[in-house]
Amino acid sequence: MKYFIALVHKDSDSAFGISFPDLPAVFSAADEEEDLTANAIEALRLWAEDETLPMPSSYDEISSRQDIREQLAAGAFLTRVPFIEDTTRTVRANVTFDKGMLEAIDKAAKERGLTRSAFLASAARKEIEAA
Repeated sequence: MKYFIALVHKDSDSAFGISFPDLPAVFSAADEEEDLTANAIEALRLWAEDETLPMPSSYDEISSRQDIREQLAAGAFLTRVPFIEDTTRTVRANVTFDKGMLEAIDKAAKERGLTRSAFLASAARKEIEAA
């Protein structure tokens, strides 16, 4: 999993804006601060559908840039945004669950029209991205 450093801006009369110093063409916005990460992840995913993502710069590399320091001094802040690359390679994993938990997982997956694997992958992605 990769983490990209994002720069968040907020003017008093606007939504939060988020941009990626490593990816100048990628940006997003959110009315509420708690929606920033989800919206930023979605922007990265959409961009990655058509482009190859570079290796992310480190926090130190980003924060040492003069243009970033100026924006931070003006009130912006940095945040890490997780990005899980989608690959076409599927691998088998053997996992163990309590019987009751497995039954609950299977019921929830069926209600959503998903396989157990698809449900678990979706739940794991949501948990990782929310961290």
